[in-house]
Amino acid sequence: MASVISTLLISLLLLPISIVLAQTNIGIIKVGETLTAGDDAAWWLSPSKDFAFGFRPLKNDQFLLAIWYYKLAEVTTVWYANGNYPAPRGSQLELTPDLGLVLTNPQGDQMIWRSEFEGNISTKVRYGLMKDSGNFVLLDGNSSTPIWESFKNPTDTLLPTQVMELGGMLTSRINLTDYSTGRFLFQLLKTGNAVLDLMGLYSGFYLTFDTYYESGTTDPENKTGSAGYRVIFDESGYLYVLRRNNEKVYIISPEDSVQTSKFYVKATINFNGVFTLSYHPRNSSFHDAEWKIKKAIPDDICIDLIVTGFGSGLCGYNSICKLKDDGTPSCKCPTGYSLVDSDDEYSGCKPDFSMFCHGGKPSPGVEMAEVQRTDWPQSDFGLIEDCREPEDCKKSCLLDCFCEVASYNYEWNTCWKKKLPLPNGRESTQIKGVSFVKFFINSTIPSRKVSEKKKETTLIVVSVLLGSSVVINFTLVGAMCLGFLLYYKKSFIGLCRLYESSVRSNLRQFSYKELTEATNGFEEELGRGSCGVVFKGETELGTVAVKILDRMFRDNDKEFRVEVNFIGQTHHKNLVRLIGYCDENNHRLLVFEFMSNGTLASFLFEGLKPSWNRRTLIAFGIARGLFYLHEECSAQIIHCDIKPQNVLLDEYYNARISDFGLAKLLGLDQSQSQAYYKTTIRGTKGYIAPDWFRSAPVSVKVDVYSFGVLLLEIVCCRRNLDEKGNLTDLAYECYRDGRVEALVENDMEALRDMKMVERFVMVAIWCLHEDPCVRPTMKNAMLMLEGIVQVSAPPCPYLSTSIT
Repeated sequence: MASVISTLLISLLLLPISIVLAQTNIGIIKVGETLTAGDDAAWWLSPSKDFAFGFRPLKNDQFLLAIWYYKLAEVTTVWYANGNYPAPRGSQLELTPDLGLVLTNPQGDQMIWRSEFEGNISTKVRYGLMKDSGNFVLLDGNSSTPIWESFKNPTDTLLPTQVMELGGMLTSRINLTDYSTGRFLFQLLKTGNAVLDLMGLYSGFYLTFDTYYESGTTDPENKTGSAGYRVIFDESGYLYVLRRNNEKVYIISPEDSVQTSKFYVKATINFNGVFTLSYHPRNSSFHDAEWKIKKAIPDDICIDLIVTGFGSGLCGYNSICKLKDDGTPSCKCPTGYSLVDSDDEYSGCKPDFSMFCHGGKPSPGVEMAEVQRTDWPQSDFGLIEDCREPEDCKKSCLLDCFCEVASYNYEWNTCWKKKLPLPNGRESTQIKGVSFVKFFINSTIPSRKVSEKKKETTLIVVSVLLGSSVVINFTLVGAMCLGFLLYYKKSFIGLCRLYESSVRSNLRQFSYKELTEATNGFEEELGRGSCGVVFKGETELGTVAVKILDRMFRDNDKEFRVEVNFIGQTHHKNLVRLIGYCDENNHRLLVFEFMSNGTLASFLFEGLKPSWNRRTLIAFGIARGLFYLHEECSAQIIHCDIKPQNVLLDEYYNARISDFGLAKLLGLDQSQSQAYYKTTIRGTKGYIAPDWFRSAPVSVKVDVYSFGVLLLEIVCCRRNLDEKGNLTDLAYECYRDGRVEALVENDMEALRDMKMVERFVMVAIWCLHEDPCVRPTMKNAMLMLEGIVQVSAPPCPYLSTSIT
């Protein structure tokens, strides 16, 4: 009996432990477990089911790897991995022992994202854990300290118990549905100051560095111990900067806090730049509950966000920003203007009219719309002091052909004349004045009259033809065709050839006249290179880039058409798409899609240094594009001239390789004919592989060498050959001497990511080896860059028989 009682007592004592052990298995993810984008229940839950980690659907059948509140009807994302690179349906996430979380495309041959954890080569992931705090962690089993956690790699949101160290940052998304890198930052600077900053529009680098909030916890030299060193969002919902002397400086003060026991609470840098503390009832019975803003920083972003450099302001050019009751901004257009993008109120406004001057005065039909308590600072070109009445200010602008807006200040009796574009427009009770915006009340009438006139002419012609006899109609049409054929015989034959060669592809056939009109007589030059000159054009397909090829392309009509059609069949997100071409008489022109953000050369070497994150994404894109050309095309393409001028950037700053296939158009036999290549060197000084100067055959490895040079330029934001010397030599010396950080000196973002910087430099040195057999293929270079394949120590890239 005694033994039975003792057994029961021991069982009762061990019961709580067994319950705890059972509970700890909830939320644990074992190595080898996977999630597939598009599958039902493609997520892992925390023990309380407050949070889920997995795939969320986006538009165009793409998916976001994210963490969100699982119990809420309204999907609220608090962390995401692949905002800049949404995953296609069928992509897979796997927890691996060596790389941690790895997200790959449906084919499994490209890595979209991976968890970069600290540790040596022997570090192995034992399991993952989705915690009730909203933090996803990876553990190696030997320590209770995670080797990777989402809390240490935040995106746009902080959650209670989350800590942000020096150099940490939150980055806004572009808008509510696009999770790409946006325009605003919340970060803890090395000086100890927590700030809100504005970045360049959709750029990923600082066009301006405009701070519109700061915590005031700076102490650069740490003389008093008052410098901030952590941003802490504690369990009670208080958000503060902790100084080194343990003093708390509240960002969200106790009186603004929310009870975390009753509400879900989050602090977010929103896409509109407002940093908010929001709360939502935890009780699932509140079906009509929604997120409410408890605190918004700054108080009025329309007023507090002043763009000091070049920039459009929060709502875009020519728009008006106004604060809503919840502390977030709204955007609207003044009279006579409409949104650039009707689906995006932050896209800015365009005038619905064209202004013309006649004798220094505006066109008839111009009026002035009055907008109270509104202003557009930083667009002034004229000032009238001691202006007695607002009406005088209005009349002065109305009679000035170059004035688009006049702003009158009641306090100072001043009148400011302004020109387009109008940046940083705002409406607020703090503005003691009125503005008058010029618009054209009859802006649509001229175009309507022209359209109606064309319709009337068409109807008359058709009526005459239909009213005639059939014989006369046939005779008339036959005479017109015969005359056309006799007069334009040569051009017509050229157009027939153009049609014959285009039926096998999706390329558009253009006549030389069409492209001349599209480019306004080849007026606006975008750039020029070894193959020809590029001009901007406008067609019914939209804005295009038209390249006039040099005379060397004019000899072989048949080969030109065959190769152009082949180029037109290559499609990849990191290649500039060929839309069409012209092959008429001696005119050889190529028509490409227009890249709005210019060349990589301008991005890297002009203006302020781009962000490290954006540069790494560009490097990945170039590598993927070259891999496609070398190994995934139906026939291999050697570019032969990889350089920053031949890499263009689209509207989202994605890398797009241009001018591929032109080497074949030049007549270069890409069958490794040694004798021919020795006398026909292709490429640009500073990027040319030594293969061209030797008897060795030229292969795709010449592109790998050029990519190595380009990769170092992306890392250092410096040209290979400049007044400082040779960048490739410097990079190898820095790597050999163990001082790679010298290559990214003063680049704080890159210095915080030295693991990736070192990997990029090592891959570049491998690519730069003078022996093409030692260089990796573009596939291996791409896998090493992305961290899928480990990069071993590269050998010295120079041979003893190097040719200078």
